[in-house]
Amino acid sequence: MLGYLVVKSAGAGLGVFLGSLIGLGIRKRGGKTEGLIAGSVLLTSLVAGLLGLSVMMLVTYLGMGT
Repeated sequence: MLGYLVVKSAGAGLGVFLGSLIGLGIRKRGGKTEGLIAGSVLLTSLVAGLLGLSVMMLVTYLGMGT
């Protein structure tokens, strides 16, 4: 069941990762580095993507009961 949830939610996680990677990359080039985890755009985007994946998995899991 975990594999099913990951596959169903992967698009949302990937979208959040790519969107935050682009947005934070532009922001860092502008000189604004506050809010980044360890000053890294890639690490911050990865965490955001994993959080998006987790939330989508939870929503999908809760929706399976109905």
